[in-house]
Amino acid sequence: MDDLAVLIEPQIPALRRYATALLRQREAADDLVQDTLERAIRAWPQRREGDLRAWLFAILRNRYLEGVRRRRGIEVGPEALMEIAEVGVDPEAAVGARDVLDGIAALPEEQRSVLLLVAVEDMSYAEVAAVLAIPVGTVMSRLSRARDRMRAFLDLAPAIVTGHLRRVK
Repeated sequence: MDDLAVLIEPQIPALRRYATALLRQREAADDLVQDTLERAIRAWPQRREGDLRAWLFAILRNRYLEGVRRRRGIEVGPEALMEIAEVGVDPEAAVGARDVLDGIAALPEEQRSVLLLVAVEDMSYAEVAAVLAIPVGTVMSRLSRARDRMRAFLDLAPAIVTGHLRRVK
């Protein structure tokens, strides 16, 4: 069991970041990570050799999707946004962080997962493909669509905040 802890423990911060980005609530994210780790430990004897990180992220994502199917919606408070963004008291930075988080939340789940795994967790396309059980080409196209949507969202966000919709080049 000590060997198992040595392998899994370094993965916990990344799992927490990913869960927090998905759920946008720190307590719910911690619960999801705990559930993921319990599942991983129980399933350890049946695990196939391969990328441990991808396997753990796949378990976490599957547990997340099961929860979404059960609940269909999670309330998000402003304190959760500030915790995730880890922004100080700078109001402009807080608005920018909220814009990014709102844009990520607005993405379809399959695009959000790819964007978070590539941009936040710095996974390669091959690793993301293994986590999501999809071809690498699909990872690349989902990432491209997610980036395009984020650009469009962030271009509109300042106009929405100020109450003025303006044409953006």
